[in-house]
Amino acid sequence: MFVAKRFFRYFDWISFFLILCISLIGLLFVFSATYRPEQPYSIFFKKQALGIGGGIIIYFICSLIDYRMLLQWGLLIYSAVLGLLLFTLFKGSIGMGGQRWINMGFFKAQPSELAKMLFPLFAVCYLYARKESFTFTVQEFIPLLGTLLISVLLILKQPDLGTALLVLISGALLLWLASLSKEFFLYSMLLILITAPLSWHLLKSYQQKRVLVFLGQGESNKERYQIEQSKIAIGSGGLLGKGFLKGTQNKLQFLPESRTDFIFSVISEEIGFIGAFALIILFLILFGRLLLITLSINQPLVQLLAFGFIIHIIVAFLINSAMVLGLLPIVGIPLPFISYGLSNLWITYASLGWFNNITMQHLHLSS
Repeated sequence: MFVAKRFFRYFDWISFFLILCISLIGLLFVFSATYRPEQPYSIFFKKQALGIGGGIIIYFICSLIDYRMLLQWGLLIYSAVLGLLLFTLFKGSIGMGGQRWINMGFFKAQPSELAKMLFPLFAVCYLYARKESFTFTVQEFIPLLGTLLISVLLILKQPDLGTALLVLISGALLLWLASLSKEFFLYSMLLILITAPLSWHLLKSYQQKRVLVFLGQGESNKERYQIEQSKIAIGSGGLLGKGFLKGTQNKLQFLPESRTDFIFSVISEEIGFIGAFALIILFLILFGRLLLITLSINQPLVQLLAFGFIIHIIVAFLINSAMVLGLLPIVGIPLPFISYGLSNLWITYASLGWFNNITMQHLHLSS
């Protein structure tokens, strides 16, 4: 009884309410993106609804699991993730031009999603085992950099450029906050620029086309079709939108991937600038609250772990929003809580559930 009272006392209900609001908006527009008069409730809508229900359960379960227990098993857990990434390359389910999933029956699990959430756990577990002070040498970061690089290469091999970039960016930001020297990042950027021609030839042809489209090349009815339709949908929504279920780019099936990567375009077309802006404000309030909570944690490694649990969500939001507007190349990153997809949805809920556990432990110790 005491444990239950303490749980509900320190539980972050404000963040949970924001998460739930954003998730329900996402469900509403998965319904719209997949609506057909002959079959109003598509299989995608039904799965997403069950996914949100499952996500809420996952959130509460992860909120109950003490993050300190996770730190004891972090190295082993991430070793299992690398094993799953290897398994996917040989025995994974093939679809949409990639071999990225493990078929679980009701849904297909994507192991690369686990890497986004669990690399920070691995990194903090590794650093915690070395010393409690927050000063580390460059040499101590080498195993972390090697593991991050292996993770990114395994995901690229699937191929999944979007998730690989997300893991790389999130991991790099985490290591930068862990005090990896600025000189390392400077030299890394110079190396990337020097080796850019070689990296270009390592990309798949469709990935090269996406970069060229971003740079303004390609024909509107061929290579540029997807981004052009996205811009038309967003622009045609105007201030107030065309109305729920009345988006022509979506209903006439001009907009590809409308229920996944480009669902923000559907939202903009149907509820306009004001509705889309309101959704962005909800995201910013949530992220601002989570970052303020993170900054209030006075233990550096715990603070780093908390940041690691939320950074991949923030980066995904920024990349997807820029991508559908044509401000970044199309790389296939879903909009958190909004896009259809159970693996991404559950990993996002689990990440914020463990973040909530850190918050509750911190508030309990501070009271």
